[in-house]
Amino acid sequence: MKGVFADTAYWIAISNPHDSLHDRARQISRSLPSKRLVTSEMIFTEFLNDFGQRGEFLRRLAVRLVERARVDRNLVVVSQSGRQFRDALALYSERSDKSWSLTDCASFRIMEHYAIKEALTYDRHFEQAGFKALLRDD
Repeated sequence: MKGVFADTAYWIAISNPHDSLHDRARQISRSLPSKRLVTSEMIFTEFLNDFGQRGEFLRRLAVRLVERARVDRNLVVVSQSGRQFRDALALYSERSDKSWSLTDCASFRIMEHYAIKEALTYDRHFEQAGFKALLRDD
């Protein structure tokens, strides 16, 4: 089973019907039934941080999504670890010519580890790192 990495932009889009990428995220999700989703606790941290400022209803919705995701057998949630932090920091340091976040760097390392080439994201940084950003039209 091939994997697809689920970035923060995907979780935000799929959870918020008012997000500009919501319809695209839903459409792409329906086209990926045979692919396992992979994400990380770092991604969920970004997601929860974003929804923390969107009001009580969406904040509770975000918590429920993360709780359900953590027990979903079709989703791999990579835990944060000291090693993951060090690996991401090394890439972050090596690529000072880019504006990649530490979470981006951790995501790229996870994708490399799982041999994943596609990400549910709109973030061009994934394309800069050699991956396909599925939420982009171009």
